[in-house]
Amino acid sequence: MSEKNIFLLSGVVRNYSWGGTTFIPRLLQLENKSNEPFAEYWMGAHPSAPSTLDMNHQKNALNQLIEQDAARYIGSEVFEKFGELPYLFKVLDVKEMLSIQVHPSKSEAEKGFDKEEAEGKSISDPTRNYKDRNHKPEVMVALSDFYLLHGFKNEALLRQTLLDTAELTPLLAEFDRSGYKGLYQYVMELPQEEVDNFLEPLVKSALATEPAKTAPAYWVKKLYPNGISESEALTNIDRGIFSIYFFNIVYVKPGQAVFQGAGVPHAYLEGQNVELMANSDNVLRGGLTPKHIDVPELLKHTTFEGIEPNIMDGDQLDDATWNYPCPVGDFGIQKINLTEGAATEGHSKSGEIILVMDGDINISDNADPGSQNDLHLFRGEACYILPGTQYRVSSDESGQAYKAFVPLA
Repeated sequence: MSEKNIFLLSGVVRNYSWGGTTFIPRLLQLENKSNEPFAEYWMGAHPSAPSTLDMNHQKNALNQLIEQDAARYIGSEVFEKFGELPYLFKVLDVKEMLSIQVHPSKSEAEKGFDKEEAEGKSISDPTRNYKDRNHKPEVMVALSDFYLLHGFKNEALLRQTLLDTAELTPLLAEFDRSGYKGLYQYVMELPQEEVDNFLEPLVKSALATEPAKTAPAYWVKKLYPNGISESEALTNIDRGIFSIYFFNIVYVKPGQAVFQGAGVPHAYLEGQNVELMANSDNVLRGGLTPKHIDVPELLKHTTFEGIEPNIMDGDQLDDATWNYPCPVGDFGIQKINLTEGAATEGHSKSGEIILVMDGDINISDNADPGSQNDLHLFRGEACYILPGTQYRVSSDESGQAYKAFVPLA
């Protein structure tokens, strides 16, 4: 009998305030009698919330297993390149809009982290920008209709938005004079009183309409779920509203994916997704949040150019597998869609996580079929596959799963 190398994996729920109350509990078959927000489900070896592997009826923390025997649990090549499991795999349920944010490149994260360390800033300091020395590229695959902000609109589209939005038309001169950076720096550095003067009529105008979800006004309305009276004076308005008008509002269908690299400003607006990212917590925020906003640092790392969002349908590798290509070495993600009797083969070069999103999935070790390695997983269950395992994925009826891995050559 071969050594066991496919393990049931249990992740960790994160109850952030912006999360929904039903999607993740139903996925994981958990009760939520107190109606808590279930925002994220983490799968990986992040030290703040490591997953556990079921081994001999005991749960063992994945980060500790990797510390004890990195070659076995993530592979020698991954350890030499990254020193850890380099990805964090998540399920997100976005009920309330997340903060507008930018992630630094790896070289800039290293410089920023080292600078704050030299200044003696505690990792837990809420004003700290850099929690580690890593970059944080990420990819999301929609599980439902999903909406996000992603990058600046192209020049013609942004000009048209400023022209069509009377309250913002005065900003057109700044855009013509100093481009994307000048425009964004101008609104981000405006005194709050002037922000309120700009945005109060815009907010009231948005609240008086019934816009589509692809219109900025829809998301402005979402910031004021109880509305306001016509005579009510608005103060301390979130300047993140400017970004809602400046950035692309992207609609992603279930099964479609969007990659977000360093420097691209973005924010999740609504829906459920699976998300895969580098193992980092470096976030520079620009609005729609009560958390720390550092405007100079944000501007330093933002890519100031218009972009056309790249919505990926995935490249079909075989009858059951779709790959979403990501231009980073930290992670890769695939969708596995199995009909009754269908199967696909895998050969892990790194530690891999497979999460079942629907139906049932059988995972069996090709070297020892029918052994203790074989797992039969249902919706919400996940497994961890050790490096160097040749395995088969099949379904008794039908099933859908997502696989996270390190894309080694």
